[in-house]
Amino acid sequence: MSNLQPAKGISRDQPGLRYPTSGKTIYHRPLNRTKAAELSGSSFAYLFSEMVGYASKKIESIQDLEKRLNVQGHPIGLKLLDLLLYREPPRSQTRPLNIITLLHFIKINVWQHLFGRAADGLEKSSDPSKPDEYMIIDNEPLVNRYISVPKDMSQLNCAAYVAGIIEGVCDGSAFPARVTAHSVGKQEEGEMWPGRTVFLVKFAPEVMEREGYLGKS
Repeated sequence: MSNLQPAKGISRDQPGLRYPTSGKTIYHRPLNRTKAAELSGSSFAYLFSEMVGYASKKIESIQDLEKRLNVQGHPIGLKLLDLLLYREPPRSQTRPLNIITLLHFIKINVWQHLFGRAADGLEKSSDPSKPDEYMIIDNEPLVNRYISVPKDMSQLNCAAYVAGIIEGVCDGSAFPARVTAHSVGKQEEGEMWPGRTVFLVKFAPEVMEREGYLGKS
């Protein structure tokens, strides 16, 4: 064992990850330098369609597929929260402290980073028995634009992936919630937003208990 020498680097002749001649990878770039960078729409469409195809293998129901897409998006939300907070000015570089602040952060900051615009709406449930439910509305989700849903799976909404991202942001902010995507657009001729989607955010009981306590104080 004493004759073993520590590796000084990865040989370029070895198979695996290739490094540029400069020796610097994407991990060497400052996080703020690529703040305004955009991904090619065709590249995203291809990658996301492959993700949906992979998730659709050996599924038992549409709900099973949407659950898999949700699970894929969740870790993205956790990491995206840290990235966006890092890019905030030092004065506002704090995690949201209440539900409304968190939802506005998702509606504006998260949507702006992911889709280049804010979400189209934010509403609270009008049902008095459901004070823990809020709705984020997107009239035309980007993830559904390039997906052709078979007739036998007409209830499928691939925006479940975005719901997973929202859920990850909520969990990372210490506001655990269950987020689901629901298609509310009517598939009729002349309908302005046939792909309109509502992201239903249902917060955990402990979140509502803490919110009520903070409201009293």
